[in-house]
Amino acid sequence: MRTYDISPLWRRSTIGFDRFLDLADAARHAAGDASYPPCNVERLSDGRYRISLALAGFSPDDVAITAEQNVLTVEGRKADNGHRKFLYQGIPSRPFKRQFALAAHVRVEGAWFDNGLLQVELVREIPDAMKPRQIPIDTLTASGIQRIEREAA
Repeated sequence: MRTYDISPLWRRSTIGFDRFLDLADAARHAAGDASYPPCNVERLSDGRYRISLALAGFSPDDVAITAEQNVLTVEGRKADNGHRKFLYQGIPSRPFKRQFALAAHVRVEGAWFDNGLLQVELVREIPDAMKPRQIPIDTLTASGIQRIEREAA
């Protein structure tokens, strides 16, 4: 029995980003740690998306977000507090860098922290010139055809 893997096609159509998950997976594996920081990508509505990164222990001053040429980069580095002595440290605070490839015409609308999650809102805005438009179809009547023939002669 043959089976076909259509998951890459399914993922692309549900996220709304061109090759988003494939590129995100490749970036994570290249960085060496495929799970830190964990993230979710949500489709809120047509053209609206949210990336959530779990950043427990990080503050807004520890995180930098950059959008440049259809690449969203989130970097984090905790300030070294040498005065703390942990008996056990289960909450990681190591530096990280996550990059997300964005489709054309996707812009970052805003970012905020909410209960240890960094929320990044994305909006896809297609310019009016690139949106499909209806073209009206005119009908020529017999009198219209005769008028065109007269003008041509």
